[in-house]
Amino acid sequence: MTHHFFATFANIPMATWALLGLALFLALAFEFANGFHDTANAVATVIYTNTLPAVPAVIWSGFFNFLGVLTSSGAVAFSIVNLLPVELVIHVGSAAGFAMVFSLLVSAIVWNVGTWYLGLPASSSHTLIGSIIGVGVANALMSGSHYWGDGVNWAKAKDVGMALLISPVIGFCMAALLLIVMKIVIRNPKLYSTPDAHHPPPGWIRALLMFTCTGVSFAHGSNDGQKGMGLIMLILVGILPTTYALNYQCSDNDLNALRHQLQVTVAYCNDQSQGADAAYVNDDPANVITTFLRGQHSTSPELFRSVEVVATRSLQKLGNSTSLDQVAESGRGALRSDLYLLSSVSSKLAKNHQLGSADSEKEASKLSSTINSVTNFIPVWVKVAVALALGLGTMIGWKRIVVTVGEKIGKTHMTYGQGAAAELVAMITISMADMLGLPVSTTHVLSSGVAGTMAASGSGLQMTTVRNILMAWILTLPICVFLGAVLFALGLNLIASLGLH
Repeated sequence: MTHHFFATFANIPMATWALLGLALFLALAFEFANGFHDTANAVATVIYTNTLPAVPAVIWSGFFNFLGVLTSSGAVAFSIVNLLPVELVIHVGSAAGFAMVFSLLVSAIVWNVGTWYLGLPASSSHTLIGSIIGVGVANALMSGSHYWGDGVNWAKAKDVGMALLISPVIGFCMAALLLIVMKIVIRNPKLYSTPDAHHPPPGWIRALLMFTCTGVSFAHGSNDGQKGMGLIMLILVGILPTTYALNYQCSDNDLNALRHQLQVTVAYCNDQSQGADAAYVNDDPANVITTFLRGQHSTSPELFRSVEVVATRSLQKLGNSTSLDQVAESGRGALRSDLYLLSSVSSKLAKNHQLGSADSEKEASKLSSTINSVTNFIPVWVKVAVALALGLGTMIGWKRIVVTVGEKIGKTHMTYGQGAAAELVAMITISMADMLGLPVSTTHVLSSGVAGTMAASGSGLQMTTVRNILMAWILTLPICVFLGAVLFALGLNLIASLGLH
C-alpha cells in the first residue's frame, strides 16, 4: 500500500491534508473520550472489590481494550457508516462531506466529555448515532426534498436502536438472575459479603473477577473501537481513494464472483426497466438510486435502469483485472462509490422483498456481500491508532465514572458476587453483539447489570443516581441529534459563504 500512498501524496493540496489531519484527530479524540466512559465499567468491579489496585486495574483494562480493537472483525465499523446519508458517503471528500464528519464528531465529543465531567455513565454509541441522525436530518431538510425523514437510513437505525435499547434490559435482568442462581449453587458466604478493605479476595474469587474484567475490556475494545475505525475509513476513502477505496488483498475468486453477480444484476435489471425514461436516468443514475435509498418505498423502471447503468459502469471499470491493483487509479474512487450504491440498493430491495422472487433476493444479497468483501477493510495502522487512543483514554479518564458505578448506584458496597455477575453478563452480551455486527453500549449493559445485582440482593438502589443516569441516557439521543444537525447546517452555510464545494 505504501507506493499508492506516496503516489497520491503529491496530487493532494496542503489544505486538504490539513483537513484530513484534523478529521483523523477528531476521530481518535472521540475514541479517547470513549475510553473515559466505558473503561470504568470494566474496572469498577475489580477496584471496588479490592481485586486489583486502581492503577494496575486501569493499565490491565487498557491493554485488553487495545487487543480487542486489534482483533475486531470490522462488521460494527461499517454498520455505523451505513447509517450516514448515502449521498454524503459517496462524496465524503467534498466540502459537504467534511462538514458531515466534523459536525458528527464534534457533537459526539462534546456530549461525551460533558457527561464524563458530571460523572454520568452515558453511552458513546448513543452519542455517535444521535449525531449521525442529526446530520442526516439536517442534510435532508437542506436538500431538495425538504422532508426530514429522507436523510436517515431508518431501517439500519432501527436495528441499531433496538440493540441499544434491549441491551440494558438484558444487563439488568440477566445479572440479577445470575446472582440469584449463584447464591443457590455457590454457597460460600464470602462471595456475597462486603469486601475486606485491607485484603484482596480469596484466590478463586479474584481469578473470577480478573477474568470478567479482562473479558469486558476485550469485548469493549472489539465493539466500541470499531466505531472510530469506520469513521476513519470513511475519511480515508474520501481523501485518498487511490489507496483506500478498495480492498487490494481480495482474491481473484472474489473479483470473478463480483463480475458474475454484476452480470446477473445487469441482466435482471434490463428485464425490469422496460419503459424507463432513459433521458432522466442517464442524466444522473446515482441520484435515482440515492432518492430510493433516502426513503422512497416503491420501485420503478427508472430505478432498475439506473442500477443497470451503474452495474455496467462497474463492470467496465473492473475489466479483466485479476487484482484491484490493476484498476485504473483515476477510477478507483468512482468504482467504490458505484459499488457502495449497488450494495446499498440491492440490500434494501432484498430486505423489503421487492424483487419478485426468493431467488432474485438471494442474488441481491450475494451481490451486497461480495461487494462488502471487495470494499470493506481496515488497515492495521488504523486499528493500532484507534487501539492506542481507546487504551490511553481508558488509563487517563477512568475515575469519575468508576466512582459512580462503584459507589453511587447501590446503597451498599458492591460484593464479589455482584461484581462478577454484572461483568460476566456484560462480557457475554457485548461479545454476542460484536459477532452480530451490532453496536451496543458497554456503559448501558454494565451499569444496568450492577443495578440488577443490587436489586436482586435486596440492598436497594440510590434513586437519585439512577434517575440522573436515566435522564442522561434519555437526553443523549435528542441532544446529539440537535447538536449534529446544528453543526452540520452551520458547516454547510460556512461552505456556501466561502464558495467551496
